[in-house]
Amino acid sequence: MKNLKKLTALLLALMMLVSAFALVSCSSADAGNDGADTTDADNKVASDLEYIKGKGKLVVGITDYAPMNYKDDNGEWTGFDTEFALAVAEKIGVDCEFVVIEWDNKSFELEAKSIDLVWNGMTLSDKVKASMDCTDAYVLNAQVVVVDSAKIADYKDIASVKELKFAVESGSAGQQCADDNGLNYTALTAQSDALLEVFSGSADACIIDITMANAMTGEGTSYASLGIAFSLNEEEYGIGCRKGSDMVETLNGYIKSMKEDGTLADLAQKYELTLAD
Repeated sequence: MKNLKKLTALLLALMMLVSAFALVSCSSADAGNDGADTTDADNKVASDLEYIKGKGKLVVGITDYAPMNYKDDNGEWTGFDTEFALAVAEKIGVDCEFVVIEWDNKSFELEAKSIDLVWNGMTLSDKVKASMDCTDAYVLNAQVVVVDSAKIADYKDIASVKELKFAVESGSAGQQCADDNGLNYTALTAQSDALLEVFSGSADACIIDITMANAMTGEGTSYASLGIAFSLNEEEYGIGCRKGSDMVETLNGYIKSMKEDGTLADLAQKYELTLAD
């Protein structure tokens, strides 16, 4: 009888232990299911738009160059893309913060969530589209060769500049043009650095966006002695988002509506740019 009582007690203890383990397992599973409602398997927020609204701030990755994003006399960011981004942030209902990035690292900055968007006169190249999701085009652009104004007449095409020493921005469409045409170049951190190299005489020419060249070279600018020799291509600007981001659809809606209501046309006129169709 004593042995039977001991066996019964042992079985009861074992049943209680199994029940306790089952309760813990169920609680863990329920907690995991609650988390799955807001995040995916990679623990990323399912909606970028809601993520941005939740933190109350849109972080925009840029480089410093006119007329897209640059500092005014008071040290405040201004420019076409700056005003555009500020207007969109206001529509979303959040603040807007501009962060200077190394252009060659833009896709890494996006995925690491140190920025939410790349919004800085970004050419919609195949390389860019492969590394991030992009919006519709909103401004037209081109890559141009900039040289000393006194030598513009000497340079009309690629063949005439084959022996020149170029400066380009690392990771830019300008660098891609230099590679495509077999040009000798030094890659620098920013387009403005490439322009300075030509101005100082450290490089014979640079390849930069026509938007920047129009704003920063020629009479009445800081680089009055420099000018555009010729264009290398035609391009379009777009905004870069994380892969799979719902911000693409959101931004495309704003691009469309702000074209229709004239907001972007007014900005384009102010900064002497041409809108994409």
